[in-house]
Amino acid sequence: MTLRNYNIDQLRQMDVAHHLPAQSNYALQRDMGGSRIIVRAEGSTIWDGEGRAMLDGMAGLWCVNVGYGRTELADVAHEQMVQLPFYNTFFRTATPPPIELATKLAGLLGGELQHIFFNSSGSESNDTVFRLVHYYWNLKGQKQRKIFISRHNAYHGSTVAAASLGGMEFMHVQGDLPIPGIEHVIQPYQFGEGFGEDPEAFGIRAANAIEERILALGPERVAAFIGEPIQGAGGVIVPPASYWPRVEAICRKYGILLVSDEVICGFGRLGEWFGFQHFGYTPDIVSMAKGLSSGYLPISATGVSREIVETLRAADEDFVHGFTYSGHPTAAAVALRNIEIIEREGLVERVRDHAGPLLARGLATLADKPLMGEARSVGLLGAVEIVAEKGTNRRVVGGKAAQMVRDACISRGLMVRAVRETIVMSPPLVITDEEVARLISIVGAALDEVADQLGDGTVPARLAEDALPPA
Repeated sequence: MTLRNYNIDQLRQMDVAHHLPAQSNYALQRDMGGSRIIVRAEGSTIWDGEGRAMLDGMAGLWCVNVGYGRTELADVAHEQMVQLPFYNTFFRTATPPPIELATKLAGLLGGELQHIFFNSSGSESNDTVFRLVHYYWNLKGQKQRKIFISRHNAYHGSTVAAASLGGMEFMHVQGDLPIPGIEHVIQPYQFGEGFGEDPEAFGIRAANAIEERILALGPERVAAFIGEPIQGAGGVIVPPASYWPRVEAICRKYGILLVSDEVICGFGRLGEWFGFQHFGYTPDIVSMAKGLSSGYLPISATGVSREIVETLRAADEDFVHGFTYSGHPTAAAVALRNIEIIEREGLVERVRDHAGPLLARGLATLADKPLMGEARSVGLLGAVEIVAEKGTNRRVVGGKAAQMVRDACISRGLMVRAVRETIVMSPPLVITDEEVARLISIVGAALDEVADQLGDGTVPARLAEDALPPA
């Protein structure tokens, strides 16, 4: 393979002059002289334009599940592009790859989730959820059911509807959101909102907040509850075991649709194909993206139950929703082969039985680090809470400690992210044992370094990546 050579200095200048990166501080982009330019990748490693190698502890943006450099995904994209690069799914037309992919996904989802609507991003998938749920209740003759319930600090995307479904206040402030008809309740974040409580009791309390809101609004007005199995961008918020069974029971009690946002948790991330399978609940609708194609091409999907689709069919009218690239044949062909790789290499089982437990054991070895408040993980989704005082959840004054740890990790060759005062990680499912050990070693060294800096009272006013994408 011939690698293209780049003029990195020129690219950084062009980046400032013309390129607006996603969810970025553009003043910081300018002042730092442009973005970090990533030029190639292989396995679980990325290289920047200066030739520095970094272990990608984030799998791109929670998505490169099968790792980088999979030539067969490039080959299948080439084959499909030569035969039929694009055709739409409007006007009673379809192409083979999305039909085959929908069939495959229906098998993986199982049960009543037998129908798939395709889009290009997780945000679009959750927009589809929003439109579909409203349409469904209208068809059922319950037009008063308009309200979605979500969680504070949830992330469901960046479109108007998806950002409104999410509970990130800084996104709401910038966009004059949320739009009407969306309510937010407590997240199942025990370290932050139930510190010291019995985990089972806290899980029930967080779930019961949904029922309390339903009763306050009127059950006949509530359409759906939406949640990620584990809130990824919110800081890898792992709910207590009591949470999801109680949430499902509440939804069934009041006849409310249950939506599982699997954009991050799906396709092996938690050691099952989907997060709802890990936690043992049954959703009516599932949104998917990221690991669906391992990020090789943009594609997302919305899994829908038979009962909802039968209601749409009984209406005998168009569902006037969809996008130019819904069911894009090349993206679907790549996603189908990506799933084949995951199955062929047993990556779901590897995460469940080996790599996930290995990461958990490694994080546990950091328990005595001065800044460590809590380490938690499920499969290959992990987090480290940064605190000012061990045994508490009190944060470092100024709220910069996690960003300092993140920067110390990056300087040592590990890409992780900071979410408020939490370090989060989501490496490729193919990460090796040696790479897991290196990840743990670097996080430990970064914690030590920052503890020393904070001991000197060194808290930078501005850091290299203050503006970070929540997704």
